[in-house]
Amino acid sequence: MSIDNTSGTTAGGPDGHDGAESRADSPFRHERTARDEAPQFVLPLVVRMEKTAPPTRTDALEAAARAVLVMLADERSTGDGEWARAMRDWQDARIRKVVRRARGAEWRKASGLPGITVTSPEDAAEPAEGAAFAPYAEVRVFPPVPLDGWPKELAKLQVSGTDLADPVDPPPADPSAPVLWLSPDVGMSAGKAMAQTGHGAQLAWWELSETDRKAWQEAGFPLAVRTADAVRWRQLTISGLPLVRDAGFTEIAPGSSTVVADHPALRR
Repeated sequence: MSIDNTSGTTAGGPDGHDGAESRADSPFRHERTARDEAPQFVLPLVVRMEKTAPPTRTDALEAAARAVLVMLADERSTGDGEWARAMRDWQDARIRKVVRRARGAEWRKASGLPGITVTSPEDAAEPAEGAAFAPYAEVRVFPPVPLDGWPKELAKLQVSGTDLADPVDPPPADPSAPVLWLSPDVGMSAGKAMAQTGHGAQLAWWELSETDRKAWQEAGFPLAVRTADAVRWRQLTISGLPLVRDAGFTEIAPGSSTVVADHPALRR
């Protein structure tokens, strides 16, 4: 549904440490850097989108953000884990995320590849017969792959497709929980927004202390995705919280501010 390469502002880098050097070498910078000379990788995400009962937009966005966090925190992604080398190579270059859609047999084949499936909300009931929307979203995240080295089961999945909607407005976000705030000024397809919320979640993860990361992980990465109103958005963009700026390769203008990651531990 979206190929996304995003710039952004954050006080920390992939190693989670603050400092001018990490900011100057951020993989989210719009300007060309040494990261562009490194081999480029992409983090694939696949959203399950059955024709008769697709997920709601908000559920899909929240599932995508949680999927990125689950991948970052998984023991296979760190140290000597089986995915650690691919994760390091991905984070040493530009941070790209690709969202594709699958249903039926395509979803089952994609689910057979190494990866992690995340549902949102986790405690949703099974779908009722004839329901217009699925009661939860399913997103599977896979270890990073080279830009030109996709597994065939994922390469053939479609990037574009029917957009997602919310049948009713989502309830207000819990102010004590992490919230990924979308800009009210930038219209995005569901796939684009899923990639952007994934970027926001990743920026928040990088800035958190190890203690706060562990607490968030142990809680199951609770979060909400909501669209800010104009007044709140202005306040958020000057708050010092992690801010995603899009590189402008698809859908929107370069430098557009799209997401602010509002984690309670990062509020100043």
